[in-house]
Amino acid sequence: QVQLVESGGGLVQAGGSLRLSCAASGSIFSINNMGWYRQAPGKQRELVATTTSDNNTRYTDSVKGRFTISRDNAKKTVYLQMNSLKPEDTAVYYCNAGITSWSNLSIQRVYWGQGTQVTVSA
Repeated sequence: QVQLVESGGGLVQAGGSLRLSCAASGSIFSINNMGWYRQAPGKQRELVATTTSDNNTRYTDSVKGRFTISRDNAKKTVYLQMNSLKPEDTAVYYCNAGITSWSNLSIQRVYWGQGTQVTVSA
């Protein structure tokens, strides 16, 4: 069984920083893309940042220059360093990953974490 577990959310004042982590565990053969998404109350889930297995990254425009996505392949972990946080960054943040498990090497499935709350006060 594969699972993603996020940590690092919390309450921070505007201008502050947080670092999110997401660790994959289970019967994992390989991990392809990993990413972070967020969903604010009353809004659709949106892409925040993604990284490929060879560390090519992509960001949504609203976080460019403030957020940095990185990954540690040996630890099967993806991080999101969030600086200069704004109230509009308040949301539940979810990580996801494209994972091939040992139980079925012929397909890659997308897995999601349970989400971690980030609240930025003005």
